[in-house]
Amino acid sequence: MLAVELSNSWRRRCAIKWFFAVAAVIILFAGATLDSALAQVKPGDFITDANAYKVKDLLSPGQYPRVLNGMSIKVAAPIRIDWPPPYQEATEKYSSQVRLSPDGQSLVGYVAGEPFPSIDANDREAGVKVMWNEVFRPISTDDYDLRFYDCDSVNWGKNKSYFCIYDVALGHYAGYNEVGRTEVNPMPFDPDYRKTGRLYLTFNGPVLAPATDRGSLELKFRYADPKRSDDIWSWTPGARRLRRLNYQMSDTAAGPNIYDPNHWEGWSGKNEFYNFKFLGEKTMLGAVAVSEVPDRRCPTDGGASHCPDEWALRHYYIVQATPKFEQSLYTKEIIYVDSEADFPMSVDLYDRTGKLFLNYTSWMAYNDRPEPGARIAIYPFKREFQVGSSTVNLQTGFSSVCYHPSREEQTHDSWFINMGAVQLDWFLPEQVAASAEGGRWVTGN
Repeated sequence: MLAVELSNSWRRRCAIKWFFAVAAVIILFAGATLDSALAQVKPGDFITDANAYKVKDLLSPGQYPRVLNGMSIKVAAPIRIDWPPPYQEATEKYSSQVRLSPDGQSLVGYVAGEPFPSIDANDREAGVKVMWNEVFRPISTDDYDLRFYDCDSVNWGKNKSYFCIYDVALGHYAGYNEVGRTEVNPMPFDPDYRKTGRLYLTFNGPVLAPATDRGSLELKFRYADPKRSDDIWSWTPGARRLRRLNYQMSDTAAGPNIYDPNHWEGWSGKNEFYNFKFLGEKTMLGAVAVSEVPDRRCPTDGGASHCPDEWALRHYYIVQATPKFEQSLYTKEIIYVDSEADFPMSVDLYDRTGKLFLNYTSWMAYNDRPEPGARIAIYPFKREFQVGSSTVNLQTGFSSVCYHPSREEQTHDSWFINMGAVQLDWFLPEQVAASAEGGRWVTGN
């Protein structure tokens, strides 16, 4: 069981010199692999299907076909992604006391920050440690609310005209973390955790358009108990009530799109329900600092991705996830985690026959605000914002691509991260049902 120590363990400190020594080793290693990757591409290169061979080894197997089908890449200079200072301080303060449980699946002694700042490729538990870092990643430790985003479903194709099959507009993608809080009180945990054992709560919806789906939403609670499955509910206009879903259905997308609750933001499966295998580390291309927000609709692949955007060479951890539960749609998933952001930049999913099935790709911005014109969501430091994502069926070319925020929305404040904009009582099932019934969020916006 995930044992989050909430009393005397707070007063322990990790050795700051040790922490930065480990960071220096990682930087030296990344620099060596960066040199070899730079021999293939250089900043300023423009990648299309005509010269895609240059980046074949710098993209995941699921991303490479995107380029062959029209997605272009502008190779940018490498950058460093710094953690928000409160997250770094929490890592230095608490990480030395964190360890895995005897069965190697769960965390013991976790309070806040990154659980495992040092990943040893020779450690047989490296894969599960990378994925626990991903769970408690620096992008949003306390709460988040993405307001007014939309997703298009299209068929990809080189130089194919944009034709939208399905366009869905949603009011919110919101979450509240009960453990690992670093910027908004209560810190470092919400007292509700003692009663409920919930790690976090997530809400996606309600659908604002099309009118036939207005009000549709999904609500998920994640628990610390390694044997307890998520509580998941959905609300649909036809049933007009919250319906409980089992965990297996978390792999299944609802409606004419390819997003499912286990892959919100790339990966949101319950770690204890998977076996993880560390496959290695590699320098690859990732879109961690795109310049245009809202992000672009790719004009050369039917709108199945975001392009042309800036992709920089990044240091990735590569982890294979194999589900322990039956009825999963996938035999395995290969997850490419950015080692600085602890964020899945690409996920390749394989079907029940073992063939490459889906690819999920993230596009990120690195700034002190989610949009250039933001007036409220402004931070005293830079942080990562996911400004776009896309999942494509590599066997059919059917793609769902999301804009965070929507290109059609007039507001310039979209992502509200660690600002206290989300309250715990927003996630009460009856509150969520009421918002779905009215087709809007509990705040009325």
